[in-house]
Amino acid sequence: MDDLTYTLRQLCLRNRDGSHATQADRQRSLSLAARQLREVGFRQMRATSLKGKHVEALLQRWQTEGLSAGTLKNRMAHLRWWAEKVGKAGILPADNTKLGIPERRYVTNESKAKELGDGLDRITDSHVRMSLRLQAVFGLRREESIKFQPRYADRGDHIAIKGSWAKGGRDRTVIITMPEQRAVLDEAHRLAGLGSLIPSHKIYIQQRHVYDGQCKAAGLSNMHGLRHRYAQMRYEVLTGWRAPAAGGPKQEMLSANQQLQDLQARQRISRELGHERTSITAIYLGR
Repeated sequence: MDDLTYTLRQLCLRNRDGSHATQADRQRSLSLAARQLREVGFRQMRATSLKGKHVEALLQRWQTEGLSAGTLKNRMAHLRWWAEKVGKAGILPADNTKLGIPERRYVTNESKAKELGDGLDRITDSHVRMSLRLQAVFGLRREESIKFQPRYADRGDHIAIKGSWAKGGRDRTVIITMPEQRAVLDEAHRLAGLGSLIPSHKIYIQQRHVYDGQCKAAGLSNMHGLRHRYAQMRYEVLTGWRAPAAGGPKQEMLSANQQLQDLQARQRISRELGHERTSITAIYLGR
């Protein structure tokens, strides 16, 4: 292992920002960056050697590879993290457009919502089945549903999501509004007891592999769609009409009062889903 790859790995191990998935993505991305820098002739580097010319070389290569705006933004976020940790945050502009990276384009008004349906009956692992049910009724991410600790999360009228379970390491709450949510939560208590939905003899990554394998065997794919379905159901409850992605009216068809309701619903759903930007709800709800 070359010095740059090694020192970047050590940097990641010392700074465990974000969820397990975020950390894993970051380490993979930075290892790729180290290899590609070596391929274009930058040798004898360490993590602290980062300069603007290295960023420019990587960005130029990635742009010639035709990567999507979303992939470019994710990789630049990892480079910014690297620069910040070695005290060189100033070598990258905060605005990606200054680097020639276009705004990310989201496909809206095309629903990606999914329901569990009969596929749940084909899941044989009780912990995976419960994780999927929690995803469906609370709009949880996969990692959140696997690490879920009912005893900690259940606050009576809402659930509390630990930052260590969540993307970006942000705590949040999700209100309990339906009897089905309470029923699923009560069953989760009985299954997990004082622990989480990771069996006591496993660690997170092992249970995630079980989750992925069970879903594949059951013919269930892209279960993030359960989160889309939750967002659309919440929108209809909060506004009284369906989301655009679910066949509801587009924004220009709404009255001024309805547009205010639309905005307030999106703000609330954004918080429940754990997103900082309300605009991200367009992915789930359409526009």
